[in-house]
Amino acid sequence: MAKSDNAESERPLASPSEPPTSSPEPATDATAEPSAAQPKGHSPRFWAIIVSLSLLAFISALDTMIITTALPTITQDIGGATQYIWIGNSFVLASSVLQPLCGQLADILGRKIPVVASIALFMIGSGVAGGAVNTAMFIVGRSVQGVGAGGIYVLIDIVCCDLVPLRDRGKYIGIINAWAGVAAALGPVLGGVLAERDWRWIFYMNLPICVLPLVCILAFMNLKTGDGSFKLAQVDYSGTVLFILSIVSLLIGLVTGGITHPWSSWQVIVPLVLGIVGWICFHLHQHFYAKHPSIPTRLFSNRTSATGYALTFLGSVLLQTAGYFLPVYFQAVLRTTVSDSGVYFLPIAIGSLFSAVIGGVLLSKYGAFRPLHAAAFALSTVGFGLFTLLNDDTPKVAWAFYQLILVAGLGMTISTILPAILAGLAESDVAAATAAFSFIKTFGFVWGVTVPSVIFMGVFNNNLSTISSPDLREQLKDGRAYSFASEAHRIGSTIEPEVWSEVVKVYTTSLDAIWWFSLGLSILSMFMVAGERGLDLSTELKTEYGMEEVADSKKQAE
Repeated sequence: MAKSDNAESERPLASPSEPPTSSPEPATDATAEPSAAQPKGHSPRFWAIIVSLSLLAFISALDTMIITTALPTITQDIGGATQYIWIGNSFVLASSVLQPLCGQLADILGRKIPVVASIALFMIGSGVAGGAVNTAMFIVGRSVQGVGAGGIYVLIDIVCCDLVPLRDRGKYIGIINAWAGVAAALGPVLGGVLAERDWRWIFYMNLPICVLPLVCILAFMNLKTGDGSFKLAQVDYSGTVLFILSIVSLLIGLVTGGITHPWSSWQVIVPLVLGIVGWICFHLHQHFYAKHPSIPTRLFSNRTSATGYALTFLGSVLLQTAGYFLPVYFQAVLRTTVSDSGVYFLPIAIGSLFSAVIGGVLLSKYGAFRPLHAAAFALSTVGFGLFTLLNDDTPKVAWAFYQLILVAGLGMTISTILPAILAGLAESDVAAATAAFSFIKTFGFVWGVTVPSVIFMGVFNNNLSTISSPDLREQLKDGRAYSFASEAHRIGSTIEPEVWSEVVKVYTTSLDAIWWFSLGLSILSMFMVAGERGLDLSTELKTEYGMEEVADSKKQAE
């Protein structure tokens, strides 16, 4: 620990922009640095790239959630009821496993080629999935689409880091990634609407939407390519293969457990064990054997970055838990339709947009991330605590206010954690660190469904005996309560009020267990903030991959 503390302490003691050995002059006042480091305003090219990245963040996140309500319709149309789990999860699987490789390719090939390739793969996969005539074709399309989306997840953050100094990154990361939160809320509603008309347009609509960012990237993103050489021999091939096999095995166990097979079955335990062992072997390989590791262990060698990664994971779990189970409350307890539950979820969707931007602006203005992180998880604690009060009599103004409190906190984590991670690392580690950040965030989303689902199903099964109707107990047991919620508005009116109140009570009790679980994670996260150090955030842009106009302006300023 002393070694990592010493490594971190070098940055705060130096000028915010450079280490002491490379600075020819004493540190000057930080307020004078921005004008010396880059021009005061941003060019139209800069904003064209920011808008393009925002569109990409929106559309790639939308495709993660939009299929949830349309999946029954798609399965019925193309068949494949037995492959239901893979139809739903092939996208998540494919988008996760190649993210570290994308970060490494961004260093080797420069940023533009991987971005264009990711958009192209996303569009190709969308076209294949939209035109699918059978299950295999659909799964292939979704997998190709997921590979493209995974690259987009990583590269939008990397490119943003190339455009602005560390201290300003939270602001622009917030602007870009907040649209992913909006997409997550709109996805189920839009998926339900399109499924009623023609589900294929769920995927076809991606093609025209992606054309604009693709054209803008090709026309305006003239970024440097590092030293200008394509050194594909530096790709961590063996590490990438080991990582892919490990994560695929781990995710197979996570997504099939409790759905396709019981958690205690060998079909779940074996993939989980192999995945965990493989993941450990991957990190050993990265540390001891890889000449050019895709996830170097130095990314976790200081306490600020390591804590930042842990907070990324926990924040993602909390966001996904709220996004996955609040609609269950709206649909099962309040008996709303799927589309209405999406409207009821808007306080989190819209609130995340504003909270992420506000968090980034505060980080840019004051340069202190620890108070923002502590406040974020404190608000999350309050928000989930208030969620434990939710029942069928909770007025709209109350649950809307509860959502706003929750997202006021968790929304800030979207924009303020990555700059904290990068503060303890060298600028040359931006791509690798951002790729690791993106993967951990995505992996947190998987756990944000898996763990709360296990809790929900367990509590629900334990309380089924309080429902007097045997037919309803059969319809609700062993995880069926989640899908039943979407039909509650219709089925509830056909059931005797006394019996339905029993059902609502079981739903409320099961959801309460999830809210208490999330409250505990929020408290843990709030205390973990103490593991971060108050490192300075540089106000000078120093990168080999910046826009040419930024580099030219910097030279003129010097």
